[in-house]
Amino acid sequence: MSPGSKRKFKAEMENKHYPAPLASHEDVVNDPSVFWDTLRRFHFVMGTKFMIPVIGGKELDLQVLYVETTNRGGYDKVVAEKKWREVGSVFCFSATTTSASFVLKKHYFSLLYHYEQVHFFKIQGPVSTPAVAFPLGSPSSKTELAIVEYSPEPTRDCPDPSTESSSSFSARGTIEGKFDCGYLVSVQLGSEVLHGVLYHPDQQDLSNSIPQYDGAIVPYTPNRRRRRRRSRRSGDPSYPKPNRSGYNFFFAEKHYKLKSLYPNREREFTKMIGQSWSSLGAEERMVYQNIGLKDKERYKRELKEYKEKLKLRQAMEVELNIKAQDVQD
Repeated sequence: MSPGSKRKFKAEMENKHYPAPLASHEDVVNDPSVFWDTLRRFHFVMGTKFMIPVIGGKELDLQVLYVETTNRGGYDKVVAEKKWREVGSVFCFSATTTSASFVLKKHYFSLLYHYEQVHFFKIQGPVSTPAVAFPLGSPSSKTELAIVEYSPEPTRDCPDPSTESSSSFSARGTIEGKFDCGYLVSVQLGSEVLHGVLYHPDQQDLSNSIPQYDGAIVPYTPNRRRRRRRSRRSGDPSYPKPNRSGYNFFFAEKHYKLKSLYPNREREFTKMIGQSWSSLGAEERMVYQNIGLKDKERYKRELKEYKEKLKLRQAMEVELNIKAQDVQD
């Protein structure tokens, strides 16, 4: 959160008061439906924005985050004792998810901190502010990281620094985020904006795989999304449509109904449908599983027919090529 955003957020919250708890702490911890219902109502009463964050392509389970944080004494204590990495270990994020500790702290502060004050600490009256919200706004870190030294990479289309009279450039940088080993920063150099990672000097040995540079910023290229592989159907329209499982049919049916009932909550559908599937009885679930088995048989049958037609077509092509070759000879 930038300093400007924090000032704006603080100004909006100064004149607000906490509502009465919508449920007990034990209820919101033990019952997910109570937690989600009271959290949405709490943000509505407070007039604050609420949406479910996505980390590593998956929706963040805010109830688990709330439970793990309050089990460790709440937001302020987790920040003071630097236990966000410990909290994040519960989620088993993928290896491609970086800065998980910072992201969890950010989402907890914006979505759960005031909810925690009311339901965990049972605070009433004017809204409270955390002892430490985001260290990025502290004056010491500003003066320490406002000016950085940058040496152009040899691979860039620019003169070699060793041949120039000046060895480096001074530029003013902006801190975009924080993680356990350092900061995510951006630097404007003329008309070009550069992005990089600023590591703590005593923790640079944690990233042996990253080449060391003389400057403070390690340049990097943001990861681009991989293109999805084209399916066989896109290359050959006659290829049979892949079969779907019983859960896929259940998902499609429920998604259609939920979309008409809750058009603005589509990001929550996956979780809602998963809970509905888990609550189905054995007989109800068997109905969809039988549909999935029939679709699997359909796919096998069509695939067998497709392969037979493909062999016949290839044989005909070979025969035509032989005849064409004979004519040319």
